Amino acid sequence: MSTREAVRVAVIGTGSIAQVAHLPILARMRGVDLVGLYDSDRARARTLAGRLGVERVYASADEIWTDAAVDAVIISTPSHLHEREVCDGLEAGKYVFCEKPLALTSEGARRILHTSGAESRLMVGMNQRFRPDAAALRSFTAGRELGDIFYVRAGWLNRAINRGPRTWRQRKTGAGGGALMDLGIQMLDLSLWLLGYPAAERVAAHLHRPRGSEVEDSAVLLLFLGGDRVVNLEVTWNLVSDRERQYVHLLGAAGSGSLGPLKVYKEMETGLLDVTPALAPGRENQFTASYRQELAFFAEAVRGEQQLTAPAEQVALLEIVEAAYRSAEEGAEVGVGG
Repeated sequence: MSTREAVRVAVIGTGSIAQVAHLPILARMRGVDLVGLYDSDRARARTLAGRLGVERVYASADEIWTDAAVDAVIISTPSHLHEREVCDGLEAGKYVFCEKPLALTSEGARRILHTSGAESRLMVGMNQRFRPDAAALRSFTAGRELGDIFYVRAGWLNRAINRGPRTWRQRKTGAGGGALMDLGIQMLDLSLWLLGYPAAERVAAHLHRPRGSEVEDSAVLLLFLGGDRVVNLEVTWNLVSDRERQYVHLLGAAGSGSLGPLKVYKEMETGLLDVTPALAPGRENQFTASYRQELAFFAEAVRGEQQLTAPAEQVALLEIVEAAYRSAEEGAEVGVGG
């Protein structure tokens, strides 16, 4: 399409992440025309459409696939629907942005990658990569300025997500898992992305599942990577504290880096040097900024200004998650993939 034309976007699924991030950002984004919504809760979709001035409320997802007025689709439905909806969207010739996870299993992700269009019209919502502080830290690791990174400690300790009535997120069939699938998959992706996505070899994991719950509310794992590197991950939905905590710490042979807040140190001949870059001040928090950058990149790709490639790392990511669940069940360290 012409770079001067607005990207016509429809959103499937108008739950919490769509209401907090996708819809308000897309509704105000230059070069984007939010043309339609679909949700199984038609009343909610109609209410949001009226509030945002969106013309179409679809009766089904199938109506979106056949609508020539739609260039691209944002999929933010419950996780168990992602595989089918992504494949349907790609087969219909749409650009597809899918919230994580791409599928519930690594085999499901492989099936998606074998669908025509996945190599150039598919993006997975890993918004942590688009945080301004994460992008700054990535410039150091990509340039090997901290030496060989041998240890990563990452965590997302959330105190609010598991309060109130249970939703599809607390059901195994709907989400594929609990805190590890929800929070852990994001922090694993961020950690591996910062390292250039090295191959995972084995994992040892422990899960905590409250009595009566289908899924875990907390997970701790050690992931062993090629090159004698280790990722230590901890996530929870049920931190008893005044606020949530999210962090990444990298240890390298010649320096260290961290997020939350961004700090970078290098060992120089003259001693320790603080090389933390100064980020441009902004009115948005890291969460909102990451989604805005992510969706802007997707819109630019639809216009031909950026290039999408097949998100093959999603298979590796889901293989790690599957191995972690297997490790926790067996009470032993297990291999990844294979």
